[in-house]
Amino acid sequence: MWLLFLVLLTLILLYRWYRQSQILENLSDKYVFITGCDTGFGRQLAKQLDHKGMKILAACLTETGAKELKKETSSRLQTVILNVTDSQSVSAAAKWVADIVTDKGLWGLVNNAGILTPVTPNEWLKRDDFRRILDVNILGMIDVTINLLPLIRKSKGRIVNVSSIAGRLAFCSGGYSISKFGVEAFSDNLRRELKLFGVKVSIIAPDFFKTAILNATQIKEHVTNTWKKIPQKLKDAYGEQYYQNYCKFIDDICSRSSTKLTVVTDCMEHALTAVHPWTRYSAGPYAKFLYMPLSYLPTFVADYMLRS
Repeated sequence: MWLLFLVLLTLILLYRWYRQSQILENLSDKYVFITGCDTGFGRQLAKQLDHKGMKILAACLTETGAKELKKETSSRLQTVILNVTDSQSVSAAAKWVADIVTDKGLWGLVNNAGILTPVTPNEWLKRDDFRRILDVNILGMIDVTINLLPLIRKSKGRIVNVSSIAGRLAFCSGGYSISKFGVEAFSDNLRRELKLFGVKVSIIAPDFFKTAILNATQIKEHVTNTWKKIPQKLKDAYGEQYYQNYCKFIDDICSRSSTKLTVVTDCMEHALTAVHPWTRYSAGPYAKFLYMPLSYLPTFVADYMLRS
């Protein structure tokens, strides 16, 4: 009985490995548009796919970011300045893409641009603090996607949206987890809507990596500045120890971060180039073995594990 089980398990694993190892042909003919290429995952992915011979359209927020990326890539890679919170900027970038890809269409869209701060207890924040993050992480993503959808439908291509493990478990306050839960919902709906057109949508959920947004010093600076500005009554209610513990929480999260950005960008590459891309990719050990399993357990278990 056990022998039969082991044989079946081996066959299933071999089939899974074979299925996920199948890669599309003619990748050099495919255009991929990536947002947030100044630093982090976007920059790494742009270089990685350029090295594979794909035609990369890299959107950067700054001229400096674009120039630095061009220095490290081939002449195939082209850059555009994009602020995802500005609808005119998004429309102009979409037209730029359309003029380049013409009738071929856009094979891949990677919605990677995102911000994290301010991350503090919710009561310390104002409406605009939440809006700032939502504008980039979810509303900007939606705007970019809708503007480029006609080009993606034309090629029956791929959409890859960067969520977070914080989009499965809300373990940090402020707008970040809210925005990433939104990314999950938007992506799920989009995947079902576009299946008819042959478009595939994947979600990448990283855990902790050393990118520009996961900088303990900068995050704690935001926390400290916010703490100084809140009314004295609110400070008295929470107390100095709560503030200190929250800073320690930031240090703990950031101390777990890995420098191996390719753990995430390899998932993105697979979603763009595999014959059978996955719906969801959990990138990193904390995502795979802690936060994702924890998200399936009863709420009281997660509440206990994530208690401050």
